[in-house]
Amino acid sequence: MSGGFCILNELYRIVEERLREMPEDSYTVRLARGGVEAVARKVGEEAVEALIEGIAGNRERLAEEAVDLLYHLIVMLALKGVTPGDIERVITARMRG
Repeated sequence: MSGGFCILNELYRIVEERLREMPEDSYTVRLARGGVEAVARKVGEEAVEALIEGIAGNRERLAEEAVDLLYHLIVMLALKGVTPGDIERVITARMRG
């Protein structure tokens, strides 16, 4: 899996940029305007869809739902100020433990 975290870091950077610049035509901006609660609901919705595809769907649909879940999770993380570095520190600590 080459570049997995790199692409997620890039997505996080783009989300932060959209939240800072607030372009009117941005889905990220429309989503964020609903607040953290609205974004959290989308994370839950996408998690359920990924779960369904994981059990009964095909690989391609699961990959698509995983992307939707990761995107919405990154928006929620950015809104709450949780950075990729924060996530990396937790992962690293857990791998050592």
